[in-house]
Amino acid sequence: MKIFAAGLLFILSMATCFAETRDAEKYFFDLKLGDFKNELATAKKEGKTGIMIMFEQVDCPFCFRMKHTILNQSEVQDYYHQNFLIFLLDIRGSLPMEDFTGKETTEKAFSVEHRVYGTPVFDFFDLDGKLITRFPGTAKDVNEFLLLGRCVVEGACKKKSFYAYKRQLAK
Repeated sequence: MKIFAAGLLFILSMATCFAETRDAEKYFFDLKLGDFKNELATAKKEGKTGIMIMFEQVDCPFCFRMKHTILNQSEVQDYYHQNFLIFLLDIRGSLPMEDFTGKETTEKAFSVEHRVYGTPVFDFFDLDGKLITRFPGTAKDVNEFLLLGRCVVEGACKKKSFYAYKRQLAK
């Protein structure tokens, strides 16, 4: 039995070695134009569920981990791009931008307004710019991050927390 379990573990680990990976910076995030009101219109036009923003900061080891173990997976990139416009925002950034209402602000001020002080934080917004759910920190693995996206897309995260959704599915 131990040999079977060890063999199964080896096969599963090898399968992840062969999963297609692509640079997260290049393939996961959309090009940010700095106008989230306009991005909402684009998301509506493209039939997306909403907008996801990853709040990060330079030299954040947890952001690095997410980008290099989960957000670089082609399966994650394909699923999220099918359902969301995806943007990266520096919580200390001074780049000018417009929020979902068209108000001029900066990345840092937008982060403070949305109470983001640590990173990474993944915020999901509906097509009206209202927060659906927040996922602070790093996902355990690819499957958990895909499940998070599914929770938002199915509308379950509008009614309950992601953690409650996850518990319900585990039963």
